[in-house]
Amino acid sequence: MAAGKPVVCPSCGFAKNPPGSARCASCGAKMEDLGRAAKRTREEELATRYQQEGVSVQWLLIAFLVQGVLTAALVFGLPMVLPMLDFEGQNGMLVCIPVWFLGGLLVGMISPGRTFIEPAVASLLVAIPTTFLLIQSQTVRTMPLFLYLIFAAIGILLTLIGAYIGERIQLGPPPKTAE
Repeated sequence: MAAGKPVVCPSCGFAKNPPGSARCASCGAKMEDLGRAAKRTREEELATRYQQEGVSVQWLLIAFLVQGVLTAALVFGLPMVLPMLDFEGQNGMLVCIPVWFLGGLLVGMISPGRTFIEPAVASLLVAIPTTFLLIQSQTVRTMPLFLYLIFAAIGILLTLIGAYIGERIQLGPPPKTAE
């Protein structure tokens, strides 16, 4: 059985992709689009540079793990270590928002290709039990349910923004258009 020739990625130029691989090992671009990518104009390539190609279950699970660990550590674990910090009610939700933004930023920076929907979905999955636990733990600093939902929605939106910023940091500045 002879090994095939490594495939060069049309998107980033990575030359060590194994033959028959579905995605580039470096940037995550789809390798099946080799023929179609060659036919695209430069303007079409620039227009689709920051568009997500699909949802990756692997990066959804990684984003869920990152968001879950960050939320558990900072919102629930930190007050156990430093009792003077009390993240119940509104304070807990106000801490969750930047934590989810940071989680989205981290996943956006480390994920290959364009995967900025996954951190937002992971944030939604983490926001549900977090919001429920913060509602159940409120004693003095009470807040109506709809405000919890608004804070959770703001956190999910900022996760999406953080993931997009992370992707932009990872991909670098957009290339200049040929004139």
